[in-house]
Amino acid sequence: MNRKSDLKIYPFDCLVIGYCLFMLVLIILIGRPLSRYYNSLLFYAGMAVIAGLIIRHTREGQNRLHDFLRIIYPALMFTFFYETAGHMVFLIFDNFYDWQLTTFEKMILGVNPTLYIDRHLLNVWVNEIFSFCYFSYYFMLPVFLLPVFIKKDYDVIRRTLTAWCLAFFMSYILFFLYPIEGPRWFFAGQYLHAIEGPIFRPMVDMVIEGGAFHGGCMPSSHVAVALVILMFCFKYYRPAGWILLPINIGLAIGTFWGRFHYASDVVVGAAIGIFCTLLVWKYYDRWDKTRPEKITPKELIKENVS
Repeated sequence: MNRKSDLKIYPFDCLVIGYCLFMLVLIILIGRPLSRYYNSLLFYAGMAVIAGLIIRHTREGQNRLHDFLRIIYPALMFTFFYETAGHMVFLIFDNFYDWQLTTFEKMILGVNPTLYIDRHLLNVWVNEIFSFCYFSYYFMLPVFLLPVFIKKDYDVIRRTLTAWCLAFFMSYILFFLYPIEGPRWFFAGQYLHAIEGPIFRPMVDMVIEGGAFHGGCMPSSHVAVALVILMFCFKYYRPAGWILLPINIGLAIGTFWGRFHYASDVVVGAAIGIFCTLLVWKYYDRWDKTRPEKITPKELIKENVS
């Protein structure tokens, strides 16, 4: 087999490597002191190399392990990209700008939503509902990917991953373009009540305390990516979309109900999710040079099943 002729580059490959190279150049140009970012430089260089090795040495059709690694590897990287984004929050600016965002929201809405919820709306069982929806985000990617992979709907995965990469990387870049720490930090000391719940609220707190970093609130990448999943479900697996719809609505509300985000973060995150999905739907066939002909959405499933 001619390995070179068999090499395929997908749009999400370009996004993963392109994002790594972009961050490397940006850090070198403006990261000061540069010694503060040595680990991040090594990380982005390493991820670009790993992606290149996977692209070069795995082949779809060779076996299911190769298929899984070749198609799904970006999803395995997102957590690591998120963690490293936490070190980039002050790459350009030295301060958080929550005061601007909270002033804007109060001017538009008349209240700061998280403070209003604290004073008037908190309820243990309502907290649990929104905490469940918020916590469900951490299962959305694998619950979507694994059944679709088992069904061998590989082209759907490629398209979805392309939209995910766009949404995640746009969010990570905005984290340092407009640093926001979030209401649980900015309004600390102003809340009158704790958000309580018997099951899911403690689970959410455990995940946040163990995995979230200080900052990175604008936009809500949770909302952006969850909306990408929802839109792809409605396009290709409509019954699953109807199941996810109320969960996504609860997730969006739960982000500011739980004091993790401002309402503005949710709006911007939703806009990013919609934009990235529509962009992929419209232009993916032009971007994917491995597919010389256009295939309609209805033919995608048939193609992979056959």
